[in-house]
Amino acid sequence: MNKSNQKLSIRWVYMIVGVVAMLFAGVLYAWSILKSPLTAEFGWGASELALNFTLAMTFFCIGGLLGAQLSKRLGHRIAIVSAGVLSAAGFILTAILNNVPVIMLYVTYGVLAGIGIGIAYNVVIATVSAWFPDKKGLCSGCLMMGFGASALVLGNVADAMFKSAMGWRVTYIVLGVAIFAVLSLSGIILKKPSPEVVFPQVVGPKSSGEEVFEKQDFTSKQMLCRPSFWLAFICISFLAAVGSSVISFAKDLALSVNAPETLAVSLVGVLSVCNGIGRILTGAVFDIIGRRKTMLCANILTIGATAVTLIAVSANSLVLCIVGVCLVGMSYGACPTITAAFTSSFFGMKHFSNNMALMTFTVMVGSFVATASNKVLEVTGGYTATFIMLLSLTSVALVLNIFIRKP
Repeated sequence: MNKSNQKLSIRWVYMIVGVVAMLFAGVLYAWSILKSPLTAEFGWGASELALNFTLAMTFFCIGGLLGAQLSKRLGHRIAIVSAGVLSAAGFILTAILNNVPVIMLYVTYGVLAGIGIGIAYNVVIATVSAWFPDKKGLCSGCLMMGFGASALVLGNVADAMFKSAMGWRVTYIVLGVAIFAVLSLSGIILKKPSPEVVFPQVVGPKSSGEEVFEKQDFTSKQMLCRPSFWLAFICISFLAAVGSSVISFAKDLALSVNAPETLAVSLVGVLSVCNGIGRILTGAVFDIIGRRKTMLCANILTIGATAVTLIAVSANSLVLCIVGVCLVGMSYGACPTITAAFTSSFFGMKHFSNNMALMTFTVMVGSFVATASNKVLEVTGGYTATFIMLLSLTSVALVLNIFIRKP
């Protein structure tokens, strides 16, 4: 093995480190479990705690932009370690809250932890992706799988710790310290490829239907001026909105079609598993059939998932509800993988970190649509109107998807 191949082989180690880092960073998505002891401790209501998650996702997106700038000015190591410090501070300060208004939770968890994890998400993806120009989809899929699996893995660990002698406060401190340790170690280990590293030639899909265009490195300003960016941004936002909405009421949705309590709880975990599967499968498919067909397939999958779930609630069918929720999980998992792979393939790697941060705001838009979905549910008292609205959005997304062309 020559020197260049030896340097290239290390990228798989960096991939593993990146997945582990994303697993711990993804604990932000376990909020449905992490919030459980706070109502009993402080008396905060469901709407107050829901707003905290919305704030966390908003500052997660802001953290992505900040991470791009930190990485550019101070290097990826300092950026990732800084992310660990902020995330840990958010969790530890939340653990020591006592007789305070809910706004303090918004500051500790919503702002500090949200920004910290947003920085880690952006910088880890950008650093590891630089090693896989020939496998953009697979790389994105693996990293996103780690991030998505966190709610299932660390969420269940946290739930068990809550019920143990440790209690919720010690659990939050342990999580904060663990996130700091993993992100800091990842920041030390991860490196960016040097100019002499020779990557395998990128082999595009053989389909004549795939777009062919001259690859360029677009700045964020140039990217924002391209219709392709806005079409993809709105399209992915609408697709992500379906998953965000169902995640917010998955248990109650199952109960509405007469699922037993234990099955309804288990279905939330199944949703997370399907989310992770969707992420890595989408990445692999992206590398095989290309951007255009992958995005169309993901869009059609989301339409199908929404339609099946709509039929399930209309017919009061538990079987169709289970199928629909599984399909929703897979379609939701496709969104972040497509986001990362689309950004790198359309707008290049030179400014990927900043461009990816801007594209990640699809998460925030999706969360606001999820809030609207819950409002429709509250007003109508049933899920039918909610899923009709979501089905309409996915249909609009398909139209936009068809018109996405080279930048």
